[in-house]
Amino acid sequence: MDAFESWALNLSDAPWWPPLWTVIWIVVKIVVIVLPLLGAVAYTTLWERKLIGWMHVRRGPNRVGPLGLLQPIADAVKLIFKEIISPTQADTALFFLAPAVVMAPALAAWAVIPFAPGVVLADINAGLLYVMAITSVGVYGVIIAGWASNSKYAFLGALRAAAQMVSYELAMGFVLVGVLLVSGSMNMSTIVNAQNSGWFADRGLTFLSWNWLPLLPLFGIYVISATAETNRHPFDVVEGESEIVAGHMIEYSGMAFALFFLGEYANMILLSTMATVMFLGGWEAPIDLGLLLGLNTPSWWHESLSAWFWLLAKIFGGLSMYIWIRASFPRYRYDQIMRLGWKIFIPITLAWLVIVAIWMQTPLNIWPAGAHPPATQARSDPTAFAPIATSPRP
Repeated sequence: MDAFESWALNLSDAPWWPPLWTVIWIVVKIVVIVLPLLGAVAYTTLWERKLIGWMHVRRGPNRVGPLGLLQPIADAVKLIFKEIISPTQADTALFFLAPAVVMAPALAAWAVIPFAPGVVLADINAGLLYVMAITSVGVYGVIIAGWASNSKYAFLGALRAAAQMVSYELAMGFVLVGVLLVSGSMNMSTIVNAQNSGWFADRGLTFLSWNWLPLLPLFGIYVISATAETNRHPFDVVEGESEIVAGHMIEYSGMAFALFFLGEYANMILLSTMATVMFLGGWEAPIDLGLLLGLNTPSWWHESLSAWFWLLAKIFGGLSMYIWIRASFPRYRYDQIMRLGWKIFIPITLAWLVIVAIWMQTPLNIWPAGAHPPATQARSDPTAFAPIATSPRP
């Protein structure tokens, strides 16, 4: 990849070519990320219908294409050609802006997601902060949709959605603070690398070094909060048909309606990827057969394909869990959802943050981020952590 970029930069000696090529290359990488992601979003709907069908002992889509594989394409064509109706009293500009505001953050967050070692669009140091900020914008699209529709049902659904999303964003934010605490960095690649080192990882049992084990309460809260954040069942009271007639999107039709659901499925993929990066070791295999059993894997596997395989396998497992939950649990009442977020999850996350912070200051600390370098190293390396006092405590 570096050789290709160098070759492209040397195609012209004109002073305007390097900045132009930089823009072109960034656009190409964005397209390479977004197009497969949109395809994955479309076929996640098919996988959901198939998996729930198998769990309910029925077939699911099986008419359009072999095994129903062309069903998402048929659905997309149908929605593209359906008429988009705007209510007479609606705020037209905001009415059509809202679906884009819901969909765009779910795509923009992928700019900092690492797919393999060194394979990331923007490897910025504040990657975790960027994801937290950009994904919070989606709630504005929901509020705008409810208000611009000029419908009491849509507005009530938007208020319920906003309250629910904000409540669980707080719990998710504290979970991310816990990951930041033990990793010592907001860079997504650094978070992955920090999980794949340690006593277990050095002996081939890499999955025991991942954050899911020491941060198990935070991991569980993240999974449930992510389900509520995306308004997925059993937290989909925003679309409670018996209460508010499908919520904030009731007045939408055609592709404007479809964008809300595409945003929901894109968020499912994104939050599954975030769980993989923060708690499940990212692109690393759960067991290193080379270290554990002395087996030699081919270089084409462990140097390239292994990272992609394990990352996609973990994301697929997270998506299947979302669907499994939908097929298994009844819908909660709204007061139960709010009580769970405010009175249970937030106190648990705060308490576990305190426990982890104290744990990191003891000799039993297992995270490199909590290890202080010796005083001699701190003096020789000006960039290293320098303790306040170099003399031992009395």
